[in-house]
Amino acid sequence: MNQKMFVDDVEKDILENVLLDIKPSFNDCIKLIESENTQIIGMVANYISKRRFGNKASYVNNIILNYTNVCITDCKFCAFYRSPGHQDSYTLNIDQIKSRITESWNMFKIRQVLIQGGHNPNLGIEYYENIFKMIHDKFPSIGIHGLSPSEIDMISRVERSSAKEILSRLKKSGLQSLTGAGAEILMDDVKNIISPKKISSDDWLRIMFEAHSIGIPSSATMMYGHVESIYDIVKHFFKIVELQHKTHGFMAFIPWSFESNNTILQGKDHVKTFIGGISLLKMISLSRLIFDGLINHIQSSWLTNGINMAQLALLYGADDFGGTLIGEEVVSCTGARSTELTSDKIVNSIHQLGYNVFERDNLYNFIKYC
Repeated sequence: MNQKMFVDDVEKDILENVLLDIKPSFNDCIKLIESENTQIIGMVANYISKRRFGNKASYVNNIILNYTNVCITDCKFCAFYRSPGHQDSYTLNIDQIKSRITESWNMFKIRQVLIQGGHNPNLGIEYYENIFKMIHDKFPSIGIHGLSPSEIDMISRVERSSAKEILSRLKKSGLQSLTGAGAEILMDDVKNIISPKKISSDDWLRIMFEAHSIGIPSSATMMYGHVESIYDIVKHFFKIVELQHKTHGFMAFIPWSFESNNTILQGKDHVKTFIGGISLLKMISLSRLIFDGLINHIQSSWLTNGINMAQLALLYGADDFGGTLIGEEVVSCTGARSTELTSDKIVNSIHQLGYNVFERDNLYNFIKYC
């Protein structure tokens, strides 16, 4: 590589080592986040991604089912939740859920249902079991990508049972994979500010370990751009790395930026009102450098950053666009942007980059080229 392209010889050495499959150290990652050479870092990440996946990217035909907005966790970064008894609170029943999935299957031939909602203390495990069994029986080709570790923890507390027992019962009911939600930043000093009532970092990691140990794979996520430091971000990355070395259960990593609109954190002096696209591209690139060969798939995070930034993310190390979204309510509650996206828009966006695009299923298996 041409040394003149780099402001700093240390960055040059880090990136050249990455090209030799030498993973960046903790301090290397801090250095890269602080770097102003985002484009160069992105070029290396893109090269590594193409070395693994070629000139192609994937997506999944998906709907999000936010089954309830009732929540007692009161996260300061969330504009979606409503307290129990609030006039705007809701919980979908099984017939409503069946109707939504039937409509989406008939119109879009969806391959995944992403099911997540608030921490509702009025819902026991039978509610989830009945929903998952219905989906599994009525729509066997649709994968259930459902719930987060914090939702699993809520159900276990309601049932006075272990998280592992809850996971085992849900798997038998049809749950195929777990979402990565609820991680935010896996540092309790951060969590104590933005989500003090939610499970700790160790509990999130423990429940993910238990899910992976019984054959439930998952995504991993990171929500950045609020009160965290660069050190916190890198610690988050390395906690995910440590668990993945033990379980190999994470299918994908999805970094996404905090959207402050209509949240309690909006306007706080220590919270950025808009983190910006450069930070997304840096997080995508760093994800590829850290996780390549360990967590295969890096999602482009279009939902919180928009389609154009998601296209750029594919040039900075991402290989998956994520999913179509019909009916999403969590991010849309911030009023930041439209969160509706159909497959034709995704396919066209990927083709515009000169990439081949294929549809995948919930477990990242190839379905067809588009």
